[in-house]
Amino acid sequence: MLTLNLPDPQSKPRIVVIGGGFAGLNFVHQLDTTRYQVVLLDRHNYHTFAPLLYQVATAGLEAPDICGPLRKSFRRKHDFHFRMLQVHGIDPATRLVHTAAGAIPYDHLVLATGTRANFFGNQNIQAHTLPLKTVPDARRLRNHIFQTLERADLTDDPEERKRLMTFIIVGGGPSGVELAGALSELRKHVLAHDYPDTPMDQLRFILVEGEGELLSSFSDKSSREAYRNLEEMGIELKFGMLMTDYDGRVATFKDGTTLSSSTVIWGAGVTGEIIEGLKSDSVLKARYVIDDHLRVAGYENVYALGDVALLTNDEWPRGHPGVAQVAIQMGKRLAKNFNAIARDRPTTAFRYRDKGNLAIIGRNRAVADLPPNLHFSGVPAWFVWAFVHIFYLIGFRNRLFTFLSWVGNYVTYNRAVRLVLEPTLEEELREGEERFSVIDRR
Repeated sequence: MLTLNLPDPQSKPRIVVIGGGFAGLNFVHQLDTTRYQVVLLDRHNYHTFAPLLYQVATAGLEAPDICGPLRKSFRRKHDFHFRMLQVHGIDPATRLVHTAAGAIPYDHLVLATGTRANFFGNQNIQAHTLPLKTVPDARRLRNHIFQTLERADLTDDPEERKRLMTFIIVGGGPSGVELAGALSELRKHVLAHDYPDTPMDQLRFILVEGEGELLSSFSDKSSREAYRNLEEMGIELKFGMLMTDYDGRVATFKDGTTLSSSTVIWGAGVTGEIIEGLKSDSVLKARYVIDDHLRVAGYENVYALGDVALLTNDEWPRGHPGVAQVAIQMGKRLAKNFNAIARDRPTTAFRYRDKGNLAIIGRNRAVADLPPNLHFSGVPAWFVWAFVHIFYLIGFRNRLFTFLSWVGNYVTYNRAVRLVLEPTLEEELREGEERFSVIDRR
């Protein structure tokens, strides 16, 4: 039988935090835990640096390079307790969080659950496409890419090979653009040497965007630069196309266009991870409605942070962008407000400081929009992107190993982590051999 084994907080208020992403991580780091007991809940025991998931998927980095153990991150925190649990519901009337190991009482609740891939209710697309939101997603995609290329090497059917060698990326935001660029680099510097019997001119990477431009949250200059770079790198770009169906073999679009492909990578949108229990008017479009002190509407002791929080004002009428900086700043501000309350000092309203946008497209290719109105690209933007991402990685080991991997990849034009670790293809081949063996015996 599972039990929580949590110590009594004594006279201290207990804060339960759900989610160990950027928001939850920075909130706990900044909080004075001599004045509060903190219980952090997450279904994984590690923090993921999500902006680099695409590099795990394209064999540039290993998963441990972008992950950090949550327990290790807070081992010096007084009265901090982590439990690896899925939360099933919240009861704000009794101030309880329900998990598989039992209910946890709280004085304050912080929701930092993040987002998941949004398939807009399309079951076929959900069943057959590959999202890129978690470490398991990234490893699954990496295995799929190399298994698909192995299959292409084993077929003599031209149409089947064409289908296997067509990769569709849905979504022209930063994730889609960076993934497309990484796949192009992989094709040029690695796959052409690893698969000499496979014609690389047949390997297609198609980036499909429903709107009319790439990187819509960036400046027009950066959007045009990203378009130019991807086109030069051999990425096929298609705009104004909305995917309506995908059965694992053929992708269908709203205008009736079809594309035969064995791989569709889904990055067309996200939706908030909402936990059942709060009033319906506290949630709008799968995000918790919050005020400028980050409190969820209708509650005095429930807060929401990061991508799952919706704070609207004159400056941000549609809410803040779903980027790491928003989550980091929200987490720090809420912790500082709790620290101020413990010292009988006034709290401060949250105000987002926009630090700009960065996206890498390939070797020496990147775009940067920095405040107040600075836009640049190429090698300088590439270095800024690398520095910022190294800086925000969790832990010295991750920073060191990621830096060394990047240097190695840059100097050698190589990707070391291109192993097929799931035996799917091997199992298919074994089943085929067994079928032929039965036929021979007959």
